[in-house]
Amino acid sequence: MAGDARRAHRSAPGADAPEGEEKGPDIGARLRELRVMHGFSQRELAKRAGVTNGTISLIEQNRISPSVGSLKKVLDGFPISIADFLTLDMKPRAKVFYQAKELREIAGGPVSLRLLGRDTRGRAIQMMHERYAPDADTGDEMLSHAGEECGIVISGVLELTVGGEVRRLVAGDAYYFDSRLPHRFHNPGTIDCVVVSACTPPSF
Repeated sequence: MAGDARRAHRSAPGADAPEGEEKGPDIGARLRELRVMHGFSQRELAKRAGVTNGTISLIEQNRISPSVGSLKKVLDGFPISIADFLTLDMKPRAKVFYQAKELREIAGGPVSLRLLGRDTRGRAIQMMHERYAPDADTGDEMLSHAGEECGIVISGVLELTVGGEVRRLVAGDAYYFDSRLPHRFHNPGTIDCVVVSACTPPSF
């Protein structure tokens, strides 16, 4: 790897691109941000990747432009693919953390469905905190929609019907099924049933 460093170009990809030509990603800055996000020192990353400390330092300072093979070897220390490394948004623009009061109620009444996030457009996953009052259910008609869903019962008892099969789940039990199968949720117990669920793609 040290030999690769000596033979590498002395400018980072796109660092001094001709006028009017689009600059490439800042390899050095991205590597530094990714390393810091993982909590690695340059020495630790170098050890994990099997390269020298100097190689990591030179790449982060954009003093060398690593070959594809050399960059892959460094990224194997995380690990992360080159494609993800070049496209991952190191500073998420979307909201990451939510307080309980920020979950959006989309049902209310005997069945409470609290959605993570105000808007699911552009998201691949929908996550909810569900609460079913005693004897509450999702209705007489079976539900059916494209996608997959899963959940874990946090407390109480959940009676779940999927494709004609009925099962009672208690705290700690879980489910996962193809949402195209007709399904229905019901709380047959005497206390509230609480479920944390996920669905892809979002159905609300």
